Amino acid sequence: MNGLSIKLAIVPIVTMLCICKAITNLHPVILVPGSGGNQLEARLTTGYKPLNLLCDRWYPLCKDKEGWFRLWFDPSVLLGPFTMCFAQRMMLYYDPDLDDYRNAPGVETRVPEFGSTEPLLYLDPNLKHFTAYMAPLVESLEEIGYVSGENLFGAPYDFRYGLAAEGHPSHVGSKFLQDLKDLIEKASASNGEKPVILLSHSLGGLYVLQLLNRNSPSWLRRFIKHFVALSAPWGGTVQEMLTFASGSSFGVPLVNPLLVRGEQRSSESNLWLMPSPKLFDPGKVLVITPNEAYSAHDIPQFLNDIGFPEGVIPYKSRILPLTEALTAPNVSVTCIIGTGVKTPETLFYGKAGFDEEPEVVYGDGDGTVNLVSLLALESICGADNKSQPLKVIRISGISHTSILEDNVALGEIVGEISSINSHAEVQFA
Repeated sequence: MNGLSIKLAIVPIVTMLCICKAITNLHPVILVPGSGGNQLEARLTTGYKPLNLLCDRWYPLCKDKEGWFRLWFDPSVLLGPFTMCFAQRMMLYYDPDLDDYRNAPGVETRVPEFGSTEPLLYLDPNLKHFTAYMAPLVESLEEIGYVSGENLFGAPYDFRYGLAAEGHPSHVGSKFLQDLKDLIEKASASNGEKPVILLSHSLGGLYVLQLLNRNSPSWLRRFIKHFVALSAPWGGTVQEMLTFASGSSFGVPLVNPLLVRGEQRSSESNLWLMPSPKLFDPGKVLVITPNEAYSAHDIPQFLNDIGFPEGVIPYKSRILPLTEALTAPNVSVTCIIGTGVKTPETLFYGKAGFDEEPEVVYGDGDGTVNLVSLLALESICGADNKSQPLKVIRISGISHTSILEDNVALGEIVGEISSINSHAEVQFA
């Protein structure tokens, strides 16, 4: 055997040793989905008042023995009469006396299998081809040695709810933060005390940032290895103003946006995703009507003018102070974003009002989140802040949701996770 043959024979052995070492040294990963990115279940109680006979007897068709059924995602929402049943059950109500949000009367909800990746893979396991969400991402992580339930976990939540500024209760959202904190500690403990990599998509990034902001530096040093945020809408989106004004089917065929507009307006997390006046230029007009023009600083007036005055108080008291108080997370962060996709930037409404779809002027972003919002963590952390490591990976032509399935995007994500596993992180004082 010549020297070259010996070298070639050694390569597979060295590679195998490296792979085994990488698998052994993997830091646990916790996936935090975006809005609508995990299954949600409901059960009806005696306080439920159905809209019609269909809602009472025919929807849903399938329940378990305790009355629980999949509320999100249920394909019957595509049928007009059932769309109204769905919207009624998804509604939230702001209670001014409690200063908090609650479910519709007679509707109980729960998130299945907290800690598992299962509720994040497919929104409907019976329709995997059409409702895949994080399945391609999980499969890609499994290829580098991650195992669901061992060092790969999921943190599903009731994405209709959000968080509130200090001094305001937010029962559901705060409980999720505590559950996520507990999951982080358990994942670390079951993996040799290794700190955790948090990997979020969209709205999940806002939740993770709040978790990091609300915990002590010593806790962060012990339990957090790195925060990887995919398509995070740090400063909200203009698309959200379209949703509030006219409703949105979000690409679901056959759904009339006006049938779900009321439910979408009621969502606390949707209010959280309004364009932030801290990050959007105050001189930038986002919505124009024959009589008014609205910037990110005019959201209260906008909510009133579209016929949703009940959103003004919670927005001004709970949401606005929350978005203004964003601070650097004091852990190493990587933002992976799509760019170069047409994204709503200005909405023009005619004499027909907000019941009609607007004319849209597009700008840069990922098709959902504007570029100024995707890059906002740079301004929050400070471009020259050496004590706050921040890396931004831009992927041209990748949309808000395709980042979870496109091969190029998945390669970037998995490559970043692999790099994080192989390098020491900056320790904060």
